Amino acid sequence: MVASQKLSHLLQLADQGPALRAALAEEVAELLVAWPADYPDSMSGIFETLLAKAARDGDAATRTRLRVQLYSDPELAARMLPCESVSQNLVADTRSGALQTALAESLGVETRVTQQILEDESGAALAVACKGAQIDRATFSALALLTRPGRDRACTYAVLDAYDAMPISEATRVLRGWREPATNIHAA
Repeated sequence: MVASQKLSHLLQLADQGPALRAALAEEVAELLVAWPADYPDSMSGIFETLLAKAARDGDAATRTRLRVQLYSDPELAARMLPCESVSQNLVADTRSGALQTALAESLGVETRVTQQILEDESGAALAVACKGAQIDRATFSALALLTRPGRDRACTYAVLDAYDAMPISEATRVLRGWREPATNIHAA
């Protein structure tokens, strides 16, 4: 499909309302990450504008999936995805006791998966989830401390080291697997 036909197709999806916005955003993100050689570079700006609008109109779960999808191009992700206070919200939700639901939404996983992540005493699953969702280290550190306040200092450092050592590509792969309904959390 030539670039103008693809754009026309995507604009038709955009006109069909919010139900298809997530699919639209993900399709445009995929196109921008693997820009076809036969598409003129001058058209990428149009597709970026479409993605930015779809991301703004989408829900938090859609934006999280887009962050994972765009992890290979952080500059594109920074331009396209609205700045959110995910970090502040997660820490506030942890303090208020609503972390499981908020984390599930931020990660784009079912709440049962989030429950398994939070039940992991080692903190490794939380490290993988946060790294895969590109949740910054400071927020991860706060979550690790708030979810296991009795953890001794050596264990806390081990959890932080696990976060630091985890390659983002591997964490993203694992998080994608957790998004599948039949995947077991301990496959990490």
